[in-house]
Amino acid sequence: MRLSSIISDGMVLQRNSTVPLWGEAAPGQTVQIFFNGKEYSTPCDSDGSWRMTLEAMEPGGPFEMTLSAGDQEIVLRDILIGDVWVLGGQSNMELPVRRTLDLLADEVKQINLPLIRQFAVPQTYNFHAPVRELTGGQWISATPEDILNFSAAGFFFAKEIHERYHVPIGLIHSAVGGTPIEAWISEQTLRNIGGYEAEMEQCKDDEYVIATKKKDEERNQSWYDRLNTNDLGLKEGWSKESWDASDWDDFVVPGSWAGSELESLRGAVWFRKEFEVPASMTESEVQILLKLGTIVDADDTYINGVCIGNTGYMYPPRRYPVPGGLLKPGINSIAVRVVTTHNTGAFIKDMPYKLVAGDQELDLRGIWKYRIGAVTEALESQTFFQYKPSGVYNCMISPLRNYRIKGVLWYQGESNTGQPAGYSEKFAALVGDWRRNWDIGEFPFIFTQLANLGEADDPQTNWAELREEQRKSLRIPNTAMAVTIDIGEYNDLHPQDKKTVGQRLALGARKLAYGEDQLVYSGPLFKAVERDGNGDALRLYFDQTGAGLAVRNGESELRGFEVCGYDGVFFPAEAVISCDSVIVTHDRVRHPSHVRYAWANNPADANLYNREGLPASPFTTEV
Repeated sequence: MRLSSIISDGMVLQRNSTVPLWGEAAPGQTVQIFFNGKEYSTPCDSDGSWRMTLEAMEPGGPFEMTLSAGDQEIVLRDILIGDVWVLGGQSNMELPVRRTLDLLADEVKQINLPLIRQFAVPQTYNFHAPVRELTGGQWISATPEDILNFSAAGFFFAKEIHERYHVPIGLIHSAVGGTPIEAWISEQTLRNIGGYEAEMEQCKDDEYVIATKKKDEERNQSWYDRLNTNDLGLKEGWSKESWDASDWDDFVVPGSWAGSELESLRGAVWFRKEFEVPASMTESEVQILLKLGTIVDADDTYINGVCIGNTGYMYPPRRYPVPGGLLKPGINSIAVRVVTTHNTGAFIKDMPYKLVAGDQELDLRGIWKYRIGAVTEALESQTFFQYKPSGVYNCMISPLRNYRIKGVLWYQGESNTGQPAGYSEKFAALVGDWRRNWDIGEFPFIFTQLANLGEADDPQTNWAELREEQRKSLRIPNTAMAVTIDIGEYNDLHPQDKKTVGQRLALGARKLAYGEDQLVYSGPLFKAVERDGNGDALRLYFDQTGAGLAVRNGESELRGFEVCGYDGVFFPAEAVISCDSVIVTHDRVRHPSHVRYAWANNPADANLYNREGLPASPFTTEV
């Protein structure tokens, strides 16, 4: 007997719905299932496949399920009946709870919710056809042993729903960092959209895929071999506890290579700092943690000559446990080998750079010493086939088609900001694909609008343009959007406040999936615009105003609005709340034609909310 890997110990089955089960046994055998006081049976087809449907069940558990065919028997244990949600998208959905501990560590320590489960779909791709069955993966529980491995956004969503409705929650985690939306759309739908045919055909060539991956691996290995062979720091031992770096140059940490002799360098640069540790820190029994912000691109980090951690790419926060007994009272040394592969190096600003032991902290910001270890050419980017059209749809969505679900949560778009135009059409195509895949009607599809990112004065607006595409996606039936422009981090693509993300996604679910019809589940959404007064002002109307429009935290002025005339030149507008509308004007724009709001990659000043505390979505009145 064979079962899909998702039909396994610890699974959550969808409540109040008929639930398909399926698998394979010997042709002609009868498969019997005993579950929750009921007995089911069905014969296998001539190819050995079988399928049967369990009756709709009330939430509860844990239960055991016995499946038998011939002389074979499988017992599945610890099964729950509740609500099952699919988690789709890229890295901000994938981001695990362990990556949020700077912000949420105290709360995470208290988590023990065994009725919340997660199944992580193995990250694989196939370009030939949709895959029928999953292999690999297991259900885990939101208990101290496994909570750090949960999708953070998914978990905090599940926690809200579980605690409100008191039902078990199952999360099917099917997200892959860096994936553009087209990777999650079926081949036929992409052919209907057009423009992907050549790339899809190329990826069907197995020899091409194998050769490309081999070439990438060889190129990467050769690059690092040359780097390591030529790195004076490795040859001479610049990581040693006692290495004298007094004649090295100065560098202020945190800081960027930009504007220095290092700006164009690709290769290895070594940084060292001596620091004094009080005896009380070394005598503490708590775990000592070294926090080194985020480093571009990769690092190897040493304390007193011992490597305590390394990270191979730029995004993860550097949080390295210090082995017990390594630090000593008095002077200690830290050495960081930073490898820049293709970006301008940096210790990212406005992040923690310190040693932490309980309530004791040692600040490591300030003057460090640096020396160049090796200079190389930039490392050519590799081909990530998981990003290619339809590949992960075939392997990570299609095989889930028979597993009954409540709805989908989606957090993606960062990888499409390079070409935001048309994203709403692709998203509508994806929603249609996924609903056809499960074939259970227009189930709720709740998505996250991109968070704020970048310097507040960055003139680029490609993220704003993609947010507008996401707002347009609300035209798709039975969808809701969580606005997050107020909970991002300007210096981090992966903001840690996934608790608020989960809570706002849960508001959408409470409205669409759980029937709280009167709930204010979103911040204000632009609805209509009309000329006001003598025509020198525009009045904007909104949905989801709740108890009324408001300015964030009682700030004195409404900001974030811009207005333009027929010449298309936008000016910061004066904006005032008038009942459930906003009136915008500018003394240099006599006959305004368009308004836009929060139109920046990081709209830090935008401060329109409803009184329920939910931020308004960015928008433009331009077509």
